[in-house]
Amino acid sequence: MRFTKRRLDPIPARGVVLLSSVMFAGAAWSCASDDEAGGARNDERDASVDVMAPDVAAPADSAADAPAAHDAGLIDAAPLPVVCASPSCVVSLVTSSSVDAISHNEGFCALMQDGTVACWGANGAGQLGRGDDAGDDDSATPARVLGLSNVISLHHTCAVDKEGAAYCWGTGPFGASGTASFTARTPVKLPIPAASHVDATPTTACAVTGDSVLCWGSNEDGQVGPFSTTDRKAMHEPRAVPLAHEAPIRDIAISRATFILHADGTIESWGANPPLARQSSLFPDPYPQPIAIGGISGIDLTDENACAVAGGIGYCWGRVLPNFTERDTDDLALAKILPEPVSTPEPIVQIATTMNVIKYELGAPIGQPQRWCAVGPTGDVYCWGANASGQAGDGTKDHAYNPVKVVGLPGPASQVKTTPDATCALLTTGRVYCWGSNYYGQLGNGKIRHPSITPQEVVLP
Repeated sequence: MRFTKRRLDPIPARGVVLLSSVMFAGAAWSCASDDEAGGARNDERDASVDVMAPDVAAPADSAADAPAAHDAGLIDAAPLPVVCASPSCVVSLVTSSSVDAISHNEGFCALMQDGTVACWGANGAGQLGRGDDAGDDDSATPARVLGLSNVISLHHTCAVDKEGAAYCWGTGPFGASGTASFTARTPVKLPIPAASHVDATPTTACAVTGDSVLCWGSNEDGQVGPFSTTDRKAMHEPRAVPLAHEAPIRDIAISRATFILHADGTIESWGANPPLARQSSLFPDPYPQPIAIGGISGIDLTDENACAVAGGIGYCWGRVLPNFTERDTDDLALAKILPEPVSTPEPIVQIATTMNVIKYELGAPIGQPQRWCAVGPTGDVYCWGANASGQAGDGTKDHAYNPVKVVGLPGPASQVKTTPDATCALLTTGRVYCWGSNYYGQLGNGKIRHPSITPQEVVLP
């Protein structure tokens, strides 16, 4: 993937290291000998190369095939709106998990226009919300999450209704006091004040309540409070996190770090690094501080990786997992600590990334190349990275060294969401199309374990 030079707009916040410009180094993309399961071959890696991408050099002629870098300047555009054209209409699309690289927790949930939520895919952690009778069975047939109505905000398997009541299901700290982490196969009402947004990992959760943020659960990554006042290993009840920026809060995202998106486009973060997106002498850093990019319109966060959009430019950062033979090969030299812009064929209005995935071949752990997708203001969808299951959407299983346009979508898209092995796009008609692996039923077309390299329409309830 080719890089361009961009100027980052400073943001009006204290304690920010301003980046007046960022020059990309050439990305050394790699391709593994991927099979249908998305495996990769084991190569030694020089930690000095750019690791925003997989870890084998791209073919010599790949630069000639790269899309021209768009350099029309900053834009102020939003994703195309969804205009519902049928009763089964989706207004927002999410993945059903932000953290779980080991168990291949792949699935999707959709907020329907009637205020209900429908989910499909993996269910090993109860993330389909279908009750105890459904057990842990995966499903390629979307069905509504039990007991939810009038939902206005959805983040993974957490929802907020129009009265501000917050619910979560799946695995997380959803006990009566917020201190117990367990699997809930139906939504649990959280014992917190009226909220506008809630997000959670299997161990930690945060909610926006008015102009405040409450966090609870594990403090292993410093997301609940400073270690001087909050035990790092214990589970904690909801407590307010003091923010550094006073602008109203627009959104929240949580994985190994927590990100708050303010209405003025400022993001502040705290927690593990990566994906903290800023330099810090603390590992982890429990003190919220703004990152050095302004005008951010949206963020996507998975485990230790993240991407954001500002002014039509996509920025990504985090840890890229190399091929390895030992799980504890954990070198920060292999991470992109600070956001760096990515080159796309046109400006983008939304971007999605995937978590680092560990797979096993002949009992040996290997890292699957990472993957990204983005939506342009025209509604075109582009993907790049791992493509062993056709999840890049160009009709092949060839590794996508550069962004490729998804083919076969019957209309423009408003959103794209990614898991390591499958991709789904929400069209402006409210219909959802998915492609790639279908091992867990991620395509939502009723045909589990039948993959597709072309977009398949999700059979919505």
